[in-house]
Amino acid sequence: MSFDGIVTRSVVAELSNVLIDGRVDKIYQQEKDEILIHIHNKGTNYKLIISASSNNPRLYLTEFSKSNPTEPPMFCMLLRKHLIGGVILNIEQFNLDRIVFIDISAKDELGQPSKKRLIVEIMGKYSNIILVDHNTYKVIDSIKRVHGDMSRVRQILPGIIYEYPPHEDKINPLDSTKDYFFKKMDLSNKNLPCFKFFYFNYLGLSPLISREICFDANIDIDRTIGSLYASDKEALYESFNNLVEKVSNNEFKPNYILSNNENEIMAFHALDINQLGSRKKIYSESISEILDRYYHRKDIVDRISQKSQSIRKTIQVKLDRTIKKLAKQKEELLESQDREKYKVYADLISANLYRIPKGIDSIELENFYDENMNKIKIPLDIKLSPVANAQRYYKKYSKLKNAQALLQKQIPETEKEILYLENILMSIDNSTEVEELDEIKEELIKEGYVKGNTKKKKKQPAISKPYHYISSDGFNIYVGKNNRQNDYLTLKFSKKNDLWLHVQKMPGSHVIIESLGEEIPATTLEEAASLAAYYSKGKNSNNVPVDYTERKNVKKPSNAKAGMVIYENFKTIYVNPSDEILNRIKKVEY
Repeated sequence: MSFDGIVTRSVVAELSNVLIDGRVDKIYQQEKDEILIHIHNKGTNYKLIISASSNNPRLYLTEFSKSNPTEPPMFCMLLRKHLIGGVILNIEQFNLDRIVFIDISAKDELGQPSKKRLIVEIMGKYSNIILVDHNTYKVIDSIKRVHGDMSRVRQILPGIIYEYPPHEDKINPLDSTKDYFFKKMDLSNKNLPCFKFFYFNYLGLSPLISREICFDANIDIDRTIGSLYASDKEALYESFNNLVEKVSNNEFKPNYILSNNENEIMAFHALDINQLGSRKKIYSESISEILDRYYHRKDIVDRISQKSQSIRKTIQVKLDRTIKKLAKQKEELLESQDREKYKVYADLISANLYRIPKGIDSIELENFYDENMNKIKIPLDIKLSPVANAQRYYKKYSKLKNAQALLQKQIPETEKEILYLENILMSIDNSTEVEELDEIKEELIKEGYVKGNTKKKKKQPAISKPYHYISSDGFNIYVGKNNRQNDYLTLKFSKKNDLWLHVQKMPGSHVIIESLGEEIPATTLEEAASLAAYYSKGKNSNNVPVDYTERKNVKKPSNAKAGMVIYENFKTIYVNPSDEILNRIKKVEY
């Protein structure tokens, strides 16, 4: 996306307007690479989020909060020690780069005035948050320490003098001249697409805004520098200069642009973007509001993706092994069902010991269990006597007889485990909040699939929220995203006359239609069944069977795993899960 130097300038202008002279009240570090600073100024409380995340580094005012760790990390405690109670003196941007300085006046351990500078570097995987002494520029600490073995160019460690990141051969566009522009263009690679010229040579310009300069000049972005006429270059300079004037005067129009289906944000910027055609644009007076809308959701999705990888890998390996185990058990069961022949072998050998010489590998004997006394060929171990061969077959028969009884108990348990593990993988896919993944991990630790701390927590965290829909007829429909939610929905939340739905004989979510004592209309039933099919392994199938029954007919067996229930007195409806049906059901956002 486009958190470039221009967006950074817009953020700094907004922060300067509302935070200068504000008091630092609280500091939290809710992620390993992210801090949240609470600031009080002129009767208003603000929350400043600063993230050095490799995927989503950013800085702006947020309306959202996250849960705090039980123990604050060391960097958080250090920031509290130096900055709590301090007053924000100044917020400025370094050149037009994505580097921001926040100057804070506080007091040291002796109560003497002490000025600190919090440096925010928004630089992709090299992003960082660094606290330095304002006078000496000595690093106090950083959210990411950079050692010599990590970077030979620039270390960031307590006690060393802070140095600015190495700059490429770029200049601040606010300091540029027309002569410099044309000189640079003449010296550029003639095969370079014209839009790349801008972010290759000027600080703070992203590919998005570089393409916008070309679009505004009516020049195709892929036109090479060598193909441009003098009039084209003039048009590009005029477009570039217009942009520079807007940035210089802080004439910002924060906005984001929605995709064609309006389900996601395609782009955002502090300046108006017109290159994406007639797609819907949302404007705001606040750049923070635009960034908060985009990054809050994106950060959750990215962190879920990162956090789920190890859990998914562990469960997938276990599932693959369990599937192989089931195949072997079924193979052994088939063999055990063919055990009678080994008893016949043993009986025939025992009855004909006098006819069988030692050291032969097989013998044909009359089968007295066959009314026609047909001969059968019996394999023999040449190392064993006839008696020992008979005993070997009796033992094999007995072993297979016992194995059949055991396998008939084991196979259903293995099938249940496969269903459970597939359900876990589906729950990971359904997760829309980090807390939901935490619930899944906690469950897996309890079940012994994942290593972790099994000590009981003092306070059980609140259960995350299931999906909530409203049917075309106005009935509430709830869909569990994971086993903890499924158990809560079915066993605690729902009433006995509510309708419970689940896809038949495959992993899927528990679905509840809240009846409120009324009869459930056919349309609502179909919509709820479609949700049950959609949030199941049958999502991409047609004619998916979904069982439904009143909640009172659903029971949880003792010692059953989370999310596992049995039910009776059910009916079955067949549905085709489709986006068309889902789009007509209203989804309630929490």
